[in-house]
Order: sequence, then structure tokens, then C-alpha cells
Amino acid sequence: MSTTRPYAADDRGPDVGDSDGESEVETRAVDPMRRLALSGESGIVPRARDFTREALRDWGWLPAATADRRAAAEDVLLVVSELVTNACLHAGGPEELRLHRGPKGLRMEVVDGGAGDPTPRTPHRSGRPGGHGMFIVQRLCLDWGVVRSADRPGKTVWAEMAAPS
Repeated sequence: MSTTRPYAADDRGPDVGDSDGESEVETRAVDPMRRLALSGESGIVPRARDFTREALRDWGWLPAATADRRAAAEDVLLVVSELVTNACLHAGGPEELRLHRGPKGLRMEVVDGGAGDPTPRTPHRSGRPGGHGMFIVQRLCLDWGVVRSADRPGKTVWAEMAAPS
């Protein structure tokens, strides 16, 4: 059973609105990509969640007008938490969080220096503590994967979610 949500056919992003001398805010609101450096930081997971929550507000996902929109935003925050936590526990810590907003969804990327690949624990045992992160990501996202760069160690773990309807 999939928990993904269908794309919103008419999603064009937030309306920028009238300019009242706040051009910096407008420019930031329509910026389709956000980056947060996480190397050497403390409180990485809450910091990543706060950063993501701010981006969701700027992009019109929050405040959520309906239960479905609220659930979509909460799912994004959960996936970011899981990806960042996974990098902390298994990859020596995350280096950067990237959020890419598209017309039909959101792509979250966590860059780390680790050599291993994340995998959902199989078989999944819901009553067992720990090991649920990538299972949660797999269940909530349309797709996820790992990209390695030939010119540097480590990887980028990415996940994509549909925009709320």
C-alpha cells in the first residue's frame, strides 16, 4: 500500500502578490532551491526541520488550509528528519541539505561523506526499535535514491514527494 499523494494538476506555486517594498521577501519566496550547510553544526536534525518548515511557508505549503495539505507538509518534515538522522547515524554526519521545489513536488537531498548505501530494513518489523528511517522514506515518497560523485567521496541521498493537492 502506497502513502504517496497524487500530483496537483493546477499547482503553480505560491502567488507572489503585490510589492510593498519587500522585494527581498518576494525573491526568496519564489526561489525554487534552498541549501543549508550542516557540517560541524550541533542540533542538526531540529535545524534541518526548522529550515524546511521555513521553506514550506515561503513556498505556500504552510500554513495548510486542509488536512491533506497539513499531512503533506508533516510528511516532508518527517522525511527530512529521517534522511538527516540516517546521515548522522550511518554516514559520519550530513554536510548539506538541499530542497528543490518544482511545480508538481519537492525533492529533498542530503549530502554526506559516507561510503555505504541506505536501505530499508527487510523484513520490516514495526515493533522493533530503530531501523525504520528508510522504510518511512520509501513509504511516504514517490521515489528515492542515491547519487555518487566521481570527483569526491560520499553521496547524495534524495527523495521526492508530490505537492499537496
